Amino acid sequence: MSGTEVFLTILGGVALLLWGARMIRTGMTRAFGTELRSVVAAWTSNRIFAAGAGALVASLVQSSTATALIVCSFVGRGALTTAPALAVMLGADLGSSVAVVVVASGIAAVWPVFAFLGYVVHASGEKRSPRIKHIGRILIGFAMLLVALNVIGTASRSLGNSEIVSQVLNAMANEPFLAVVVGLVLTWMAYSSVAVVLLVSSLAVAGAFPVDALMTIVLGVNLGAALPAISATIAEPISARRVPLGNLFFRFLGVVACWIALPWLEPELVRLVPGPAEQVVAFHVAFNAALCVLSLVLVGPIAVLTTKVLPEPAVNLNDTGPRHLDEHLLETPSLALSMAARETLRMGDIIEDMLAKTIRVFREDDKALLSDVEAQEDQVDQLYEAVKLYLMRLSRDELDDDESRRCIEIITFTTNLEHVGDIIDKNLMELAAKKIKGKLSFSDQGLSELANVHAMLMETVRLSLSVFISQDAQQARSLMARKDQFRKMELEGTEWHLERLRSGMVESIETSSLHLDMLRDFKRINSHLTSVAYPILSRRGELRSSRLVSEEQAERLRSQGLEGNSTIAEPKS
Repeated sequence: MSGTEVFLTILGGVALLLWGARMIRTGMTRAFGTELRSVVAAWTSNRIFAAGAGALVASLVQSSTATALIVCSFVGRGALTTAPALAVMLGADLGSSVAVVVVASGIAAVWPVFAFLGYVVHASGEKRSPRIKHIGRILIGFAMLLVALNVIGTASRSLGNSEIVSQVLNAMANEPFLAVVVGLVLTWMAYSSVAVVLLVSSLAVAGAFPVDALMTIVLGVNLGAALPAISATIAEPISARRVPLGNLFFRFLGVVACWIALPWLEPELVRLVPGPAEQVVAFHVAFNAALCVLSLVLVGPIAVLTTKVLPEPAVNLNDTGPRHLDEHLLETPSLALSMAARETLRMGDIIEDMLAKTIRVFREDDKALLSDVEAQEDQVDQLYEAVKLYLMRLSRDELDDDESRRCIEIITFTTNLEHVGDIIDKNLMELAAKKIKGKLSFSDQGLSELANVHAMLMETVRLSLSVFISQDAQQARSLMARKDQFRKMELEGTEWHLERLRSGMVESIETSSLHLDMLRDFKRINSHLTSVAYPILSRRGELRSSRLVSEEQAERLRSQGLEGNSTIAEPKS
């Protein structure tokens, strides 16, 4: 093979290696993401258990970075403190090194078996279960990883005859700092220490690497393995960012100590482990095992150090952005949908508070309260955009039928909540401003009627949020029944108002348009809120396809004097 062919072959093999590792990681998180997170959450009672949980999760997903993102999400939400989280990360570093041993154990030749099984399992999972489908993804990813090792190993054997490669490797042997930097940069760029160690072990088969150069490159790989988690959590809360920083401190101390001890470690490594490829893997595992065992006693002091380096910022009481949309949960759709639902509840709480203030604005002519409501509408818009974009990113990946349905339901309900916020801000608050500017007053009867309609609307808000979370059919039926009650209430309020106009009541005449417009807007808000019940009742076959009746039914109702009955098109009992 020419030099260009060797380079392209290794480049393609590395790409295949990284993609296979990604498929394994995403398959594990989607198939067992909830269980993996439960393991991390439950096994943190002491440092040894925490390290064991980290090792287990990292060995399964073959990535300490993926484990770090899981741990950081717990810390960011206050479910885990820094010290046990650092213990989890020490175990994760060891677990990812064990994954290297499994992959490099000589099973690369059986990749066709994993590829065939993966295809069969994935195809059967299309009809049976999303989890089975993701298990098939894991097997296919593992087969790709093994193929990549074969490709890289075959191409790297020809590197031993290259003078240029020999010069570069000799340079790294004479410049250990350069070797560390090379390992660090490769790992940071590849986002996977597993992939880079496997790559280095494959290249070592060519025989051109001196042992000391191999060991220093592996040290660089272990130092660089802490960087992807740091860059991935740069926008996370301060508490979450402390975990990858503490892991970097541990790795830095371990690399420095091991570098100093290299003159004594190298002869022992050569004596105990035959072959350069095996030496790479053994040194990588030994480094992480020693780091995990010796550093557990330093978890507390390092946690204190990270707190001093990254102190908590002053609390911003005006922070109105999203709080629950964890980007790292997008690989676990069920959890991501739960977070989107929590953020939607925040929108609902703001809408409820806006509506509660609305009646006070009309009753008290409070301009300051009116401004508060308008500011809250901006927050509703901000949360709506955040939830929508979050779910759009989630929907780019494969979702099962239930997850797709829930995703659509959340988007639909947030859209309706955003419309409710617009109605309050652009309609009701403009009416309130008009009332305040004109110094108008409702009649006592008119204000009481509006207050009663508003009270029923407040109950609808609370019930709609409950239906959104619980998906309870009985509550959904109650919500739909309230829609008909609200319609009757609105018609009665309009008739009573017209009766006062006919009687010549001055207050009613002055505020007639305000009164009728408020009833209309309250009805529109109620319709948006009750729409959350439609998909629930539709799945159960409890909704009619149309509110229109046939001509024969209409004629029969007119003959019975029931043409004003508006309940005939409501959900089936």
